[in-house]
Amino acid sequence: MIWFQLMLGFFIANILGYGGGPSSIPLMYHEIVTHYGWLNDSEFSNMLALGNALPGPIATKIAAFVGYGAGGWTGLLAALAGTILPSAVALIVLLKVLHKYRQSPVVKGMSLLVQPVITIMMVVLTWQMAKSSFGQIGIWQSLGIAVVAFWAMHIRKIHPALVICAAFLYGGIVLQHIV
Repeated sequence: MIWFQLMLGFFIANILGYGGGPSSIPLMYHEIVTHYGWLNDSEFSNMLALGNALPGPIATKIAAFVGYGAGGWTGLLAALAGTILPSAVALIVLLKVLHKYRQSPVVKGMSLLVQPVITIMMVVLTWQMAKSSFGQIGIWQSLGIAVVAFWAMHIRKIHPALVICAAFLYGGIVLQHIV
């Protein structure tokens, strides 16, 4: 029965996640952490960071990791099906509809109106992850890591994957002795 829950959980998150990975991550967080409890906040944060460091779509990496952890190989396949099928079916249907109505002001307006919703969802997810980080390693360590990451990516123009790997190293080498 876990395979059905995995498929349903990822199906819901991905069918409602208009806009791709960033918009579906808060929905996946709700299903994975809040609703089913397959991971806790810390495990979700670590999995998300690692998933962002690896190439490819984040949603499928999250589905594979959680599915395998919760239900083995059957769970992995069910979670991937719940992740991939909504997108594949919706893509085929919506491409036909959008091609037909691509100049419609309604279609253009729908796309513009969804952007603020996605922004709010990302802010809420960021706040939840920050609270978890503050509780585990403290506010000063968390803020220090955030400032250094911002500096590295925006001032020095270092690729985000390298910044994430550096944060992993810092956490594994330095924070394990502090916390």
